[in-house]
Amino acid sequence: MKALVATEYATLDRISVTDHPTPSPGPGQVLVKVEAAALNPLDLALITGAMKDMFPVEHPLVIGMDVAGTVAKLGEGVTEYALGDPVLAFVGQGGTVAEYTVATVADRFAKRPPGLAAAQAAAIPESGLTAMCLLRAVGLAAGESLLVVGATGGIGLYAVQVASSLGAQVIATATAEDAEYMRSLGAAGTVDYKAADVVAETLRLVPGGVDVVLDLVNRGEGLVGSARAARPGGRLVSPLFGPDDLGREVSGVYIGGFTSEPGDLEKLAARAAEGTLRVEIGASYPLADAARAVADFAGKHIRGKVVVTVP
Repeated sequence: MKALVATEYATLDRISVTDHPTPSPGPGQVLVKVEAAALNPLDLALITGAMKDMFPVEHPLVIGMDVAGTVAKLGEGVTEYALGDPVLAFVGQGGTVAEYTVATVADRFAKRPPGLAAAQAAAIPESGLTAMCLLRAVGLAAGESLLVVGATGGIGLYAVQVASSLGAQVIATATAEDAEYMRSLGAAGTVDYKAADVVAETLRLVPGGVDVVLDLVNRGEGLVGSARAARPGGRLVSPLFGPDDLGREVSGVYIGGFTSEPGDLEKLAARAAEGTLRVEIGASYPLADAARAVADFAGKHIRGKVVVTVP
């Protein structure tokens, strides 16, 4: 089969689409004929080895974690799916930017509902599930205020929508060009991070500070600055790691990865199929141009997800 492969830890320009053995499903797994795959920031770190101490990989590495396609072969013990079933999944550290991939039938694997195109489905798993995990981890409740830093990225777009559906008042960082779009997703207000100080503008919109800051951009000591947008005793949640002391009794919640609950992926896919969850694809590339997709994903500001389609 053809696949986007990294043969060693290297710069992003060293990956290529090449021939690679077709995987076989083990017990509890299925072989998926890939129709679309989506890229995530962790893919870049796995390629370069930037996080190899935390997430080591075996080479050759087939890039990609999110997939939508159809079931091509059943592994031992899989009875709830049939050949040809349309599915979507998060497969873990690599394997989806290819003609075939293997996925484990568990919480991060679901049937694709009618009306949900493969490209949209592939753009959901990692980002959508991470958004749900972050909001669940910080206990966001109806009526609370939330600042989303990095709102126009893959996770941020879902976080804005899920938080809004929970009844939260969402403030989203966005350029002037993206402001109206973010409001259409449910944001009550926006902060132009290119034209204004995010913390100062947030405090102008929500005097006293927001209940929760969700920061998808900064890490480490950089989160201390973001925490100033929270009210005293508020919360900050991040998928990255940060300091224990954020000042003003603001508590930090760092998930360092995401957990999902049974039914999460099905709910996201169903909402996307019925149109109550918008899936933004910022750029789409055929498999033959997958290396360029990775380069553009790393080097350009793209609103939403980058998807690779497989004929």
